[in-house]
Amino acid sequence: MQEHQPVPGTAAPPAAAAADPVDPFADPRSLQILSTEHWSLLATRSLSWNESYSRAGLFLSVVSATAVALALVGQASEFGQQFVAFALVMLPVALFVGLATFTRLDEVNGEDAVWVAGMNRIRHAYMEIGPGLRPYFITGTTDDPRGLEQTFGIHRPGSAMAHWLVTMPGMVAVIDGVLAGLIAGLAMNEMTRMAMEPSIVVGA
Repeated sequence: MQEHQPVPGTAAPPAAAAADPVDPFADPRSLQILSTEHWSLLATRSLSWNESYSRAGLFLSVVSATAVALALVGQASEFGQQFVAFALVMLPVALFVGLATFTRLDEVNGEDAVWVAGMNRIRHAYMEIGPGLRPYFITGTTDDPRGLEQTFGIHRPGSAMAHWLVTMPGMVAVIDGVLAGLIAGLAMNEMTRMAMEPSIVVGA
């Protein structure tokens, strides 16, 4: 019967074989792996925030361009029916961009919470490796709501509503509300004008 040679790569390396399977920190490579994962999460958070800034900047650019276009058309049409028709086309487009921006910013905040939870877990591992380091951590070391609040810094005293309004999603939500109000106001005025036109003609 032919004897098969062992397949290269299937045997565990000496360091892993000597490591305690119960203690993940028995392997000297554990700290390097944790550090790499920590920096990976930091880079992912940075990319998420860059996307948030880009989205918000695009939305504000669209709002600014819409305001300039409305001003030019208003001067040219003396704010007549052409201006209303143009506004009812441009403002919904700006509102759509605003709603899409708000939705994406809210998603990014949710993703950011996941990255922060992962970083808190890694800090907890750091403290298990060196228990004496606990006094030097000012951010959270657990992935529960309290640990996330400690890392985000929203545990400080103050109004939660005021904090939300000054965040990027809150700012975009306020601008979206203003755009929606303008659209509703213009539409109601146009519907009222069209409803009153027949009576004016009949009275004449």
